[in-house]
Amino acid sequence: MVSSPRLTEASYIVLGLLEQAKSATAYELKQLAQMSTINFWSVPHTQLYTECPRLASAGLLSGRQEETGRRRRVYQLTDSGREALAQWRAEPAPQSYELRDAGTLKLFFGADPATLAAERLETHRHRLARCEEMLAELTDIPRGWRLALECGIGHEREFIRFWSRVSKEAPTS
Repeated sequence: MVSSPRLTEASYIVLGLLEQAKSATAYELKQLAQMSTINFWSVPHTQLYTECPRLASAGLLSGRQEETGRRRRVYQLTDSGREALAQWRAEPAPQSYELRDAGTLKLFFGADPATLAAERLETHRHRLARCEEMLAELTDIPRGWRLALECGIGHEREFIRFWSRVSKEAPTS
């Protein structure tokens, strides 16, 4: 009997992306994550590569090796994988909210607000533009992807508002 593996957010990212893609290599999952979930949940791409065989050994994914080319492993959800994903989606989301922003952390510990504001404004303006472009270009995407992009756009706009205020309030040298 196979014991239930400990499933993490990275596990659910793999399961969810495979549900949408039907089948994919770890490399294709990395590409999908880069244009979707990475915008709001960062996962090192190496973790996606290691998660696939781990989930396959737990029976949540099936895999077959390509017969030509690079002979990469192509993964698909099993019924158990679909069940685990459905169960996770049905559970309430944790009450905690995790914000991990290096600029805010540096600001907290006394970094120069003017320097940080300039850097963070550039970063968040770029991310906002990228999210808005994706939303405009990806017209035929699942509703959840669109809603997550809209959430990301709202966050980026708020970061821009915040760092613009910090920039205006920062003393000039």
